[in-house]
Amino acid sequence: MPRPINVRVTTMDAELEFAIQPATTGKQLFDQVVKTIGLRETWFFGLQYVDSKGLFTWLKMSKKVLSQDVRKESPLTFKFRAKFFPEDVTEELIQEITQRLFFLQVKESILTEECYCPPETSVLLASYAVQAKYGDFTPQVHRPGFLANERMLPTRVIEQHKLTREQWEERITKWFGEHRGMLKEDAMLEYLKIAQDLEMYGINYFEIRNKKGTLLWLGVDALGLNIYEYEDKLSPKIGFPWSEIRNISFNDKKFLIKPIDKKAPDFVFFAPRLRINKRILSLCMGNHEMYMRRRKPDSIEVQQMKAQAREEKAHRHAERAHLAREKQAREQAELQRKQLEERLKRFEMEAQRAMEALALSEKQARELERKVALAQNEVAQQERARLQTEEARRRAEDAARRLREGQSASEEERAALQRKAQQAEDQARKIAEDARRKSAEAARLQHEASALEQQLLQARREEVANAQALMKASQSPIPPISVEEDTEHFQYNMHNVADLKAGSNRNEENRSTHYDKNAKIREALASLGAELDSARDTSKLSRLDIIHAGNIAEGRNKFKTLKQIRSGNTKTRIMDFENM
Repeated sequence: MPRPINVRVTTMDAELEFAIQPATTGKQLFDQVVKTIGLRETWFFGLQYVDSKGLFTWLKMSKKVLSQDVRKESPLTFKFRAKFFPEDVTEELIQEITQRLFFLQVKESILTEECYCPPETSVLLASYAVQAKYGDFTPQVHRPGFLANERMLPTRVIEQHKLTREQWEERITKWFGEHRGMLKEDAMLEYLKIAQDLEMYGINYFEIRNKKGTLLWLGVDALGLNIYEYEDKLSPKIGFPWSEIRNISFNDKKFLIKPIDKKAPDFVFFAPRLRINKRILSLCMGNHEMYMRRRKPDSIEVQQMKAQAREEKAHRHAERAHLAREKQAREQAELQRKQLEERLKRFEMEAQRAMEALALSEKQARELERKVALAQNEVAQQERARLQTEEARRRAEDAARRLREGQSASEEERAALQRKAQQAEDQARKIAEDARRKSAEAARLQHEASALEQQLLQARREEVANAQALMKASQSPIPPISVEEDTEHFQYNMHNVADLKAGSNRNEENRSTHYDKNAKIREALASLGAELDSARDTSKLSRLDIIHAGNIAEGRNKFKTLKQIRSGNTKTRIMDFENM
């Protein structure tokens, strides 16, 4: 029995090991990979390897693995990558795993600068990448420095701006926080929606020459073939949609394309080597087939996959909405509990203050009662003194009367009696004055006692009212939070595209970018652009930066340019290519 061969296949997020037989074909190995990772949208992908010349090559499905120009090493190494790109990720990428693989591959191409991305778009895309990895922003978890070990931006963008790593993280985190509530898979799709409008997205570039020998770039993508000047990979000069192409072939280094328009000459260019022409042919055939298939009704398999994906997405959104409602209900209940606790604390504090006021009032009342008793005692003493004074005065008057009556009394006795009478009168007046003063003080104290009794009565009333309120609050239960069952319904319409002939449908030329359709994206990019402009070092701008800025200034985007370079008939465009 032949000895098995070890194979290592690296996807965008995993490394797989297989053992194959010498007779295993590329299709059999590919099927093992897609079965292992659970992928059904297989038509986008292929197995890539480095051949003996050091060039990246796609494994042919129909041939044996070992019969191809794979480096004979152990294990045999392949990369599982997207070979063909969708025209619109929203419509074509069905499975979540497909979206994830595309997201990771496109992100890598942007970070490695294989696909040009302007600085402000790079920051916005980084924020979606963070949302796709971490979920919702939480200040307690995502503290400064949590992106320290993450590669989030192209090196070119970082070097062109006078910003520290902390400042870059601050800008990414700001927009990361704006995506709160977005599912991770939705963040990946939003990333792809923005990325697919980049000029170099999904394009395979090949060096070619026209008949004049001018060095040019040929771009092969989902929409057709585009011709670029050698110094500018952003702005194609001539374009040919797949619907205009009838036949593709090559002979050694010469590549020949026959257009549907029979009045037009053949489209001929030259590649530097035969291997390049084989790769161009393979990509042209696959992209052309997918271009035409998109413009026909979906197969039963694709319809079933889309229906299943819609159901799964609806279920995820319904589940998330249900969880969000439960979370909101819990937060509401927690808020009400805290509010009730605060009310109880307030009532307890008010009751405490009332008790203290009551104790103070009682103390003041007791003090007042003591003062009133003293005042009453003094009044009684004054009354006794008054009576004594009256008695003394009466005796003095009697003595004076007797003095007047007694003719035999001496002058000395009369004078002594007069002095005593005068002293008795003075003492009587003094005692009377003290009695009036004491009486007034007693009246004042009596009035204060009455006022304090009123205050004491009011304090006791307040104490009773607060105690009743406290008892009522402490006995009232937390109101129950009712979470309604999910009654939301989702309706999905199936759009079938009628059969069409090649060349009868070129809607991509009138397509709008995600930037044009989404006001939030426009605002975000405008804000980021204004922030980054002040920190940009213009001396470090690349040629592509300058070209991109010129295209923006002229109001051009990917699809406006596409429409422009396809204008005129096929013959005219082929002649323009020959004259480049």
